[in-house]
Amino acid sequence: MPFEPTDYLPYDFANRRHIGPSPEEMAQMLKVVGFDSLDALIDDTVPQSIRQAKPLDFGRPMSERELLFHMREVAKKNMVMTSLIGQGYHGTVTPPAIQRNILENPAWYTAYTPYQPEISQGRLEALLNFQTMISDLTGLEIANASLLDEATACAEAMTMAQRVSKSKAKAFFVDRDCHPQNIAVVKTRAEPLGIEVIVGNPDKMDAEAVFGALFQYPGTYGHVRDFTDHIEKLHAHKGIAVVSADPLSLTLLKEPGAMGADIAVGSTQRFGVPVGAGGPHAAYMATKDAFKRNMPGRIVGVSVDAHGNKAYRLSLQTREQHIRREKATSNVCTAQALLAVMASMYAVFHGPKGLQAIAQRIHRKAVRLATGLEEAGFKVDPQAFFDTITVDVGPLQAAVMKSAVDEGINLRQVGETRVGITVDETTRPETIEAVWRAFGITRADDNFTPAYRVPTDMHRKSDYLTHPIFHMNRAETEMMRYMRRLADRDLALDRAMIPLGSCTMKLNAAAEMMPLSWPEFSTIHPFAPANQQAGYSEMVQDLSAKLCDITGYDAISMQPNSGAQGEYAGLLTIAAYHRAQGEGHRNICLIPMSAHGTNPASAQMVGWTVVPVKSDDKGDIDLEDFRAKAEKHAAALAGCMITYPSTHGVFEETVHEVCKITHQFGGQVYIDGANMNAMVGLSRPGDLGGDVSHLNLHKTFAIPHGGGGPGMGPIGVKSHLVAHLPGHPETGGVEGPVSAAPLGSASILTISWAYCLMMGGAGLTQATKVAILSANYLAKRLEGAYDVLYKGPTGRVAHECILDTRPFADSADVTVDDVAKRLMDSGFHAPTMSWPVAGTLMVEPTESETKAELDRFVDAMLSIRAEIKAVETGEMPRENNALKNAPHTMEDLVKDWDRPYTREQGCFPPGAFRVDKYWPPVNRVDNVYGDRNLICTCPPMEDYAEAAE
Repeated sequence: MPFEPTDYLPYDFANRRHIGPSPEEMAQMLKVVGFDSLDALIDDTVPQSIRQAKPLDFGRPMSERELLFHMREVAKKNMVMTSLIGQGYHGTVTPPAIQRNILENPAWYTAYTPYQPEISQGRLEALLNFQTMISDLTGLEIANASLLDEATACAEAMTMAQRVSKSKAKAFFVDRDCHPQNIAVVKTRAEPLGIEVIVGNPDKMDAEAVFGALFQYPGTYGHVRDFTDHIEKLHAHKGIAVVSADPLSLTLLKEPGAMGADIAVGSTQRFGVPVGAGGPHAAYMATKDAFKRNMPGRIVGVSVDAHGNKAYRLSLQTREQHIRREKATSNVCTAQALLAVMASMYAVFHGPKGLQAIAQRIHRKAVRLATGLEEAGFKVDPQAFFDTITVDVGPLQAAVMKSAVDEGINLRQVGETRVGITVDETTRPETIEAVWRAFGITRADDNFTPAYRVPTDMHRKSDYLTHPIFHMNRAETEMMRYMRRLADRDLALDRAMIPLGSCTMKLNAAAEMMPLSWPEFSTIHPFAPANQQAGYSEMVQDLSAKLCDITGYDAISMQPNSGAQGEYAGLLTIAAYHRAQGEGHRNICLIPMSAHGTNPASAQMVGWTVVPVKSDDKGDIDLEDFRAKAEKHAAALAGCMITYPSTHGVFEETVHEVCKITHQFGGQVYIDGANMNAMVGLSRPGDLGGDVSHLNLHKTFAIPHGGGGPGMGPIGVKSHLVAHLPGHPETGGVEGPVSAAPLGSASILTISWAYCLMMGGAGLTQATKVAILSANYLAKRLEGAYDVLYKGPTGRVAHECILDTRPFADSADVTVDDVAKRLMDSGFHAPTMSWPVAGTLMVEPTESETKAELDRFVDAMLSIRAEIKAVETGEMPRENNALKNAPHTMEDLVKDWDRPYTREQGCFPPGAFRVDKYWPPVNRVDNVYGDRNLICTCPPMEDYAEAAE
């Protein structure tokens, strides 16, 4: 009867958005793999010795409607106030066209890091626009494609200054007028590296005693000062000058390059990116051309493709940490690509005149505010300012602050007697009048003659944003089409599976993404009073509890802004613990050869010495080598860093022994959480013997990759490490912070929380099981065509598998690059290339892909193997075949065809859609040409015209 109740498992209904294969498809996949049930496969794959005792149980999972209602109720507990606190965070207006077409568009937020340039040309152009914007505004020759936040950019600049400085000094000077969080993060970075940080008045800086200096511009309390003389003194003693500058102020003020600065850093948050309780926001770094090879992070450059057309790519030290490991200059892996794209589009949308007009309006508002206070008898400092003033109110500080809150406004407490006020793009006349009322002044914001408080010699004299892209017709029609054109040049998850091993490119559900745009989450200042952030507090507490339940740890720090930063924070926590035990001398870190490159780079950043551990023939940690090295370095062993399941995609049964050995010789165990998608609900790193782990929320817990960032890498720790988690100058704590904001990129925690609430414990466990099923299904279907390098003792893989393409280099002159580029013709992003084993592909399908998509990928890979066979047998020439010529563009299709295979074979291989075919916009990009002819800002438009001829 149609009205009879239908039985279904609650999590099935809730999870089908995240779990791709239907129950019927799973049954078919299990038959191929050789099992009657999913649980039987899991029992055969995951060693019983590592299985958790109790299943995850978060209660009944929420439907989408229940979730959104619940999150609305929690969001209401945040008080949406007008925050004039400043300190590097500002109210801003996100143009709706950018909010809808970038921030809330899966074509942009589901894309992967642009390591495959042929299918990333849209993102790369937007990021090149960002670099050009930063280079122009700072007056320096080259900029990177974003860092995590302003404070960590300052820390990166300090270590970069040490690398390039010719000075023999061991100290670094920091302007006392830097934002407090910038000073704190710099100190955190400096301490394990043996760098002395001197905080003081720049006028009293001993330039001979330091290898570099950091100046804030404008200062945290509003001061606008010219650092030209200070920089000249530094240069006279071979020191390096770093200026942390507000980029919007640089449309009016003398730029760092004009002062002689060597490096400029800062945040582009106020370029249309919501403040979001601290992030995510794109920081920037720019430097002189002479130092470009020492700059951390990603740099987008211009090269040419196989036909000589202009093409964008990542340049120079891309993924340096994976190549140089402990010798890397930084462990930076995740950038803030999505937010950098938003900031660049904000500049395109407004153009130079529009940005200057916004800056002028902000400054005039600040002057009107200051004038009203001065006319009422208050002492306002400084005399020269851009958007920030401090007011001496003596014993009235608490009363003024409270009155402001009563008016719906947050001001900044400065010392015991002063109040700080920072105006921004969103400040209205009503806001200024409310501030005056908080000071006991009743007047209207009118009858003021426009006035300026910036000395003439501090006015900017140079042009900026001269490239035509910043002068395009900014009608919304054209802006919308420009953003659409760029999106169409990319391949993101909204088009196809991205089967990247270790990177877990899974669904980012629409319902999970919606709350981060709500004002109750997006407009909260990170340093607003705690009672105004009750909603955030409730979310973080509940998410932390769930993550502790999932991992087996006792506490979570949400501060790290990326997985690599989570590694760094975890190792700092271990180092602090050792110091507290009177064993601060421990500095040896054992790391398997197969580990993520960020692991040894992170260990180097905390001042540790990396001792590599061999892998055995099965790809597992060589237990005898591990034991021998732990015993050899017992007196100084700080810890080990391992990844579980292994980077080779196997559940190693010796993990308990590895942890036991480490603890036996006085070390702590760091378990990298990159592969947590294979563990949730089945096994807990805290139960295996781990003392600390980071979690990639932008992988396992559904935060999108955003074209290379944002990321979140919170760390879980056992109880003995809790006291040593990162602190923050705004919220306290024994240890120093690793990020600018107490909760890192707080606003995107809404995504992972929503994911956990809608999945429930059983749903998260089911997702893990299906991820393992999908990986084994692919491995089985590709068996015979490709060798799978590593398997567990029962012949199973975990959530990913490594396909060996190395034999084809000899048999057919086909490289892993050729296979990767040929997959683009079928409409796929390539799996992870040449890592952890050179010349191989590491495939991770995740639980989100349907059987049809998995089969489409199999069809493409089997077709590629057949094409390799044709070369091996001599049917196709070794130097001119579909693999060597891949990817094929629409231009290839319509131009003269003189290839030994048909147009259809080249452009429509198995797996490719006939109607919805994805066309790579460029042919294979020449990486060597790009590095030899480095161009990292927008080329003049005539170059594009020449390329089109």
